[in-house]
Amino acid sequence: MSAVPGGSDGSPVIGAATPAGDARWQPAQGYPDPAVRAFDPRFEVIKPPFNAAVERLATGFRWAEGPVWFGDGRYLLWSDIPNNRIMRWDEETGLCAVFRKPSNNANGNTRDRQGRLVTCEHGARRVTRTEYDGAITVILDHFEGKRLNSPNDVIVKSDDSIWFTDPPFGILGYYEGERSSPELPTNVYRVDARSGRATVVAADVNGPNGLCFSPDEKRLYVVESRSRPRQIRVFDVVDDGVRLTNDRVFVSAGEGSPDGFRCDGHGNLWCGWGMTPDRNGVMVFAPDATMIGQIALPERCANLCFGGRWRNRLFMAASQSVYAVYVNTEGAIGG
Repeated sequence: MSAVPGGSDGSPVIGAATPAGDARWQPAQGYPDPAVRAFDPRFEVIKPPFNAAVERLATGFRWAEGPVWFGDGRYLLWSDIPNNRIMRWDEETGLCAVFRKPSNNANGNTRDRQGRLVTCEHGARRVTRTEYDGAITVILDHFEGKRLNSPNDVIVKSDDSIWFTDPPFGILGYYEGERSSPELPTNVYRVDARSGRATVVAADVNGPNGLCFSPDEKRLYVVESRSRPRQIRVFDVVDDGVRLTNDRVFVSAGEGSPDGFRCDGHGNLWCGWGMTPDRNGVMVFAPDATMIGQIALPERCANLCFGGRWRNRLFMAASQSVYAVYVNTEGAIGG
């Protein structure tokens, strides 16, 4: 299917079978899909069924990020940051169209516990919520009188508090935002649901990027993308879920580059990965930090989410394309 006119902003609507942006990718010719690689017996239990293969849902983007599933509408949203838009893919039709443009160079997206879209915006240097009627509410754009850097990824805890990372990536040039000077350190923030008060929960993460809670919300994982080697750090969540302690390295990535991630219901960490061709895609880590499996892709995977009726479909935003595969586990609630 070729792109056909009809996007909400006059742009093409991109079909599920649009020409490949990366000619190296081909659908599996048989089962099991060789893109699914097990490194540990624990992955055998949760990996895609033998007759489930990686699918490319859409392609033709500049930098796909921040996927979030809307089960009530059976659609996926994600950011195409340099193109200044949020995209939408519909499960029923398989078609992809523009959901919002301009998006203020939106990056990370999630839903709050009332089902509303929460978005990190590089261009406006803020975190916003889209209300049921489409109105935009600013969650946070300043801290202690200074502008945020460029909020990157965001999650919502069961107490409705909003947690997000704030590295400088969106203000380093004019590709994913607008060049500017940082006014604040690269913090991880928590915004209280009742008072709206923002606090710094982690101030010493060098380039904080993706973040997610363990299923019981007793751990917070954060990517430190400017450390060398890059790391995934983990904190204990204490004091009724408002403070972090016991900071330690969960995974040292070597030459790899972890980005956005989510936990499944068993506490396994499904992590977007890149930088080295043999590790492009999704790396899966058990709660004890053992690398147990991989979903190989021809492109670096920036972020992912679980969706579908049973939260057992893994959606992967990977550079110029969005992929999906069914797995034998379910995403943690709220992820």
